[in-house]
Amino acid sequence: MQIGRLFQLNVLNLHNNPLNPEVAQLYNTEGVHRMLSWYLDNESLSMPPPPPPSRNWRYLRNPSDVNESIAFTLMCYNVLCEGYATRKQYPYCPSWALLWDYRRRGIMTEIRVYQADIICLQEVETEQFSVFFKPELAKDGYDGIFSPKSRAKTMSASESRYVDGVAIFWKKERFTLIKEDVIEFSRMAVERYETDCKESQEMINRVMLKDNIAVMAIFEVRDEISGGPPRQMVVSTAHIHWDPEFCDVKLIQTILLLSALWKKIENHMIESQGADQKGQVDVTNMPVIICGDFNSLPDSGVFEYLTNGRVKKSHLDFKELGYERILDRLTPHRSQHQPDYLEQDFNLSRCYQDDVGMPYTNYTYEFKGCIDYIFFTERHFNNIGCLDMVPEAWFQESAILGCPHPHVPSDHFPLLVELELKPQHHQQQHRQQQQM
Repeated sequence: MQIGRLFQLNVLNLHNNPLNPEVAQLYNTEGVHRMLSWYLDNESLSMPPPPPPSRNWRYLRNPSDVNESIAFTLMCYNVLCEGYATRKQYPYCPSWALLWDYRRRGIMTEIRVYQADIICLQEVETEQFSVFFKPELAKDGYDGIFSPKSRAKTMSASESRYVDGVAIFWKKERFTLIKEDVIEFSRMAVERYETDCKESQEMINRVMLKDNIAVMAIFEVRDEISGGPPRQMVVSTAHIHWDPEFCDVKLIQTILLLSALWKKIENHMIESQGADQKGQVDVTNMPVIICGDFNSLPDSGVFEYLTNGRVKKSHLDFKELGYERILDRLTPHRSQHQPDYLEQDFNLSRCYQDDVGMPYTNYTYEFKGCIDYIFFTERHFNNIGCLDMVPEAWFQESAILGCPHPHVPSDHFPLLVELELKPQHHQQQHRQQQQM
């Protein structure tokens, strides 16, 4: 039966072999690939692999130390939408295990097992958000927001229901949605080009053509520990362009993401505080979480910009396409300390530092790497713990070539972390230490 795993096999001569009638029919009429698919589909049914062991929880701080602050869990998960789950893309996966009706049960089981307080999803199809994710999660006390990729606006209703996008769900008993917004990178590229970036044709020729998006939610968080007044925080999830040949687009999209978040948070704070101008509010006072599928490895310009707060304007990921002439106009940063770098002021820290517990977030036959991340403003949050990856030994012992798999419904693993929203007096101490 395991011959079905040889999905790259092109020539197999079985003439004059005593095949059973069903296999002989497939081999003689539909060819080698169809016959191999039959073996692959039936191997998993006749000899099902053992399920993976439970993922271990890794504590990064002593839970007993978290007694004066607000703690919550957050999941980030690319669920692999139906339109992308094809045998051509994942030839090592049984066809029945790629069907959405099968995979969605596994996805929802995974979500429900962990009961995260906030759930950020990527590759959610428009129709599936309405008919599956939102009603199913509503049963568990969640509400949610969603936005499809920008192309949906140009399609009919019957076509746009298959367009994927990103979503955020939250437990209504813990969070109240204050404001939501959508960040469309293609629209931002056009706006920046029209206003002050016309010397960079690549903003139109490359960035505008990729219709990736992000969504942002501003929540009011109930302080159940001290009974103090509600706090506000921002959660944003993004799905950055996938193609490695467009590393410049990935980096520009990430720069636009942080630029848009900064501006939208600033506008919200001005409205909330009744301030007259931008200089009267400090965006760094707002707790922020940014997560998603960034399709970028830890050695990329995207990762460097997010983790270090800056990236060199001559970074190789810009591909020497002339972006350095316009980079300073793409972000409303407060200050530029080094003219050779583009800087951002969020001061982000990454969950799963140094890939501890999560060496891979995407696990396929052709690619295995860390491309999904959760970042938080270091001044406002502590990372209490995180969920490790499925033990690699299980993949090796079960000879699993990649995901999706009958026991793993997506090609991505969900990230799950517990974060502590620091008490405000701790935040003030942190800021004073940074300024010293």
